[in-house]
Amino acid sequence: MARDQLQVLNALDVAKTQVYHFTTIVIAGMGFFTDAYDLFSISLVAKLLGRLYYTKPGAPKPGVLPPSVSSSVTGVALVGTLIGQLFFGWLGDKMGRKKVYGLTLIIMIICALASGFSFGHTPKGVMASLCFFRFWLGFGIGGDYPLSATIMAEYANKKTRGAFIAAVFAMQGMGILFSGIISLIVSTAFDRHYPTPTYEENPALSTPPEADYVWRIVLMFGALPAALTFYWRMKMPETARYTALIAKNAKQAALDMGKVLNVDMEAEEEKVEKISRDKNNNFGLFSREFVRRHGLHLFGTTSTWFLLDIAFYSQNLFQKDVLSAIGWIPAAKTMNGINEVFRISKAQTLIALCSTVPGYWFTVAFIDIMGRFAIQLMGFFFMTVFMFAIAIPYDHWKTNHLGFVIMYALTFFFANFGPNATTFVVPAEIFPARLRSTCHGISAATGKAGAIIGAYGFLYAAQSQDKTKTDAGYPPGIGIKNALIILGCINALGMICTFAVPEPNGKSLEEASQETFGDDDDEVQGA
Repeated sequence: MARDQLQVLNALDVAKTQVYHFTTIVIAGMGFFTDAYDLFSISLVAKLLGRLYYTKPGAPKPGVLPPSVSSSVTGVALVGTLIGQLFFGWLGDKMGRKKVYGLTLIIMIICALASGFSFGHTPKGVMASLCFFRFWLGFGIGGDYPLSATIMAEYANKKTRGAFIAAVFAMQGMGILFSGIISLIVSTAFDRHYPTPTYEENPALSTPPEADYVWRIVLMFGALPAALTFYWRMKMPETARYTALIAKNAKQAALDMGKVLNVDMEAEEEKVEKISRDKNNNFGLFSREFVRRHGLHLFGTTSTWFLLDIAFYSQNLFQKDVLSAIGWIPAAKTMNGINEVFRISKAQTLIALCSTVPGYWFTVAFIDIMGRFAIQLMGFFFMTVFMFAIAIPYDHWKTNHLGFVIMYALTFFFANFGPNATTFVVPAEIFPARLRSTCHGISAATGKAGAIIGAYGFLYAAQSQDKTKTDAGYPPGIGIKNALIILGCINALGMICTFAVPEPNGKSLEEASQETFGDDDDEVQGA
């Protein structure tokens, strides 16, 4: 059967790259910039929180966050993100992308600011309020995943759609980089104004009271980029695919996209009505027809994102070994509290510059040339290779610092020039418009479940089998070498699950999702 394509949607598919494409990338991308800043900035100040609130007088080492507190402070945002992805993904298909998009941004701005105002007279009180605000911050962040991807996909032309969606996601790398830079600036300024001795020189004076402002300023700064884009998000018209295919308002879709494309558009009300009556376009998420058409696809997007995030968020397992091996972060007692923030921030900034950010933009450059499938398969393959290359001779790398760093960088370069980007892109392309945001939210939420397992389950599992060598407060585990071997196997499984994901490269969204079937007379040939 041929495809009954609406003129307004075809115009978007064949449009040349214009200013509105880049405007949409910036507006949607700055949301992701904020998302990454807020999610990753907490790792920069977690050590400082331990010094400020959990240092015991006379202890040989500065205080650290207890395992339960550390997991809560850093993990509660991931839980909020998971719930937000499901809720706002569903809401974006029910209320419209634009209406919900503004709501998520407001939540992010308020909760980023509130995180810095976390209050309490005791460590428990401060951490509890911080966790409360970071949960709701994650909730807002979660909404940005399905909405940003869906909006960019529905605005883009089919020739460069993959690059545009990947460019939105690549702003995550810029947010990680920016969080390191802001933390560097803030810690440097405080270190110069409040010079203090190291912990081993004078434990009591090594973390000045003013250091309490450092982590608050760093966390609150995440509200700024979100606030700067709020006006422009509200000015964006609703996507034509939502307005025409879901809201069934052909006149408004033609009017909105006519302004965007600077052309006159015909309101094809009869064709929209015809499409809406087609039973092929009315099945629900829990229907047999959805399972028949897209069940395997949803399995592919959820399983690959889940497996990817287990490996991706497990990087903390051996990041400390990498940074310690090359001397970027010395022993905690040889630094004061603010200087430790500076050292950690410097390390994250360098890692982002050398490995994280380039991987994202390699995907942007090649995704519409190589295709989503090839990049994802390649990424999982090389992640598997490098994980095993680190794990099997793990003791060898402890003395070969340069090789260790190269293996570490390549593992996460191919995560970003690979499944970390493509798992975000593909769910926005292969599902019907009325279920697109929902299915992307389900895929993303499954990924966040993997992130929680990778960040915390493996953190416990990777503890030494010798209980005298575990990190403070942790029980014995299977050891980091065994944990890395398991992660290599997980990457290999991700490679296999990639075969369940279809290739939407070069197709319109309606072709990729098998939507709007009609008469042969109305066929519009895909490029």
